[in-house]
Amino acid sequence: MVRGGDRIPLDGRVTAGTGEVNPAPITGESAPVAKGVGDEVYAGTINGDGSLTVAATKLAGDTVLAKITRMVGDAHARRAPVEQWVTKFARIYTPVVMALAIALALLPPLVTGADWGFWVYNALVLLVIACPCALVISTPVSIVAALAASARAGVLIKGGAYIEAPGKLQAIALDKTGTLTEGRPEVSEIFALGETSAQDLLRTAAALEARASHPLALALLSEANTQNLTIVAASDSRAVPGRGIEGRLQGQLFWLGSPRFAIEKGFEAALPQSKMAEIEASGATLVVVGSPAGIMGVIALRDRVRPEARKMIAALHGLGVKKVVMLTGDNAATAQAVAQQTGIDEVHAALLPADKVAVIEELTQRYGMVAMMGDGVNDAPAMARAHFAVAMGAVGSDAAIETADIALMSDDISRLPWLISHSRRTMAVIHQNITLSLMTKLGFALATAFGMASMWGAIAADVGVALLVVANALRLLQAKEH
Repeated sequence: MVRGGDRIPLDGRVTAGTGEVNPAPITGESAPVAKGVGDEVYAGTINGDGSLTVAATKLAGDTVLAKITRMVGDAHARRAPVEQWVTKFARIYTPVVMALAIALALLPPLVTGADWGFWVYNALVLLVIACPCALVISTPVSIVAALAASARAGVLIKGGAYIEAPGKLQAIALDKTGTLTEGRPEVSEIFALGETSAQDLLRTAAALEARASHPLALALLSEANTQNLTIVAASDSRAVPGRGIEGRLQGQLFWLGSPRFAIEKGFEAALPQSKMAEIEASGATLVVVGSPAGIMGVIALRDRVRPEARKMIAALHGLGVKKVVMLTGDNAATAQAVAQQTGIDEVHAALLPADKVAVIEELTQRYGMVAMMGDGVNDAPAMARAHFAVAMGAVGSDAAIETADIALMSDDISRLPWLISHSRRTMAVIHQNITLSLMTKLGFALATAFGMASMWGAIAADVGVALLVVANALRLLQAKEH
């Protein structure tokens, strides 16, 4: 038995009762879903109103939630460790320099009979100028400066290994609810029927939901507050599990619920079918308000798209990102509506966590660098499988933030294009530092081979280049806006 407000403990099938289940932790859907006899429910989701009798169909270790945990671990295990180029280079550079210094000290005296003191001195000069101080510090100083700058900009990068990846991004998958959208519904349209005004329709709906706390109720109350409507909570209010709510206003009975609730009350013919089809095609959720006398109207609620989403996706394309994909557990109509508003290239809807991982797998085979951006528990396996992951830091779940390599602490998705530009600028500075270090050392090494360098010149060049690469790296602290 799963009572109202309880978390469903195991995957199963409803055998009795009806209720509104919040599936967001598993599927990412933005609105509660009505569940009745025969419907599947998942462990970790939350039952709203009503009681459900559920027959468990899977063991605890086989539930969707348990699979999510395993998939995160498996995906992490498949990721190759990132090795720093400088570390690889040092394995060759150091023994080569030592061999050259020994050769410089021994070969001229032994082969040509030259002065031992002069060529041993030159060998020591070579060792001083070849000391890889500037080369070794060029990368870490740049990375520390880049990490500090990104933190100031509200982007938390979990270590230097993830500085380079955003600059090479070719494809990115975005979750819908909570990432492209704000994760909470809002009233998008009020369609009153007959002599009922839009304000009366909203006032009645808000009065019926005045004591409720589910997302749709909060959206209705917020809209009523925005319109400065005076709301008096309905009396004798009663939730009808899986259907809606009933209550009395000034002694008269009113009800609010899904179109199915209206049909059950015998008002199917009075429903504005064409308007409802239009609203549903746009991806909105419908609630119908009425009384025993008939239907008063319908209200459309839609998860609000973040205002900066379209500009952000256009900026990604402008930076050379080849494919922007949406992954969502929501229905196809809602997903397509959001895609049209934001300019998404490709949409995958009605996905479970394993389905999202499969899409990421396919993207990683087609593109060299793939990112996943999300906020929910259901996004974590796909985030772990991507080459790197970005989480919404403020609204994101603990699982998503823990899995992600980068977190947007202010949930400002416009930071994503900035992150790509910042990554490319950081890598440019690192390459500048490495090139400066190697070219300086190569020039002095050639001069030393011909006996034209001095110890003081070598020391000055070594220290000078080290100071130059540090100064160049510190320019990254002044993070430029994209």
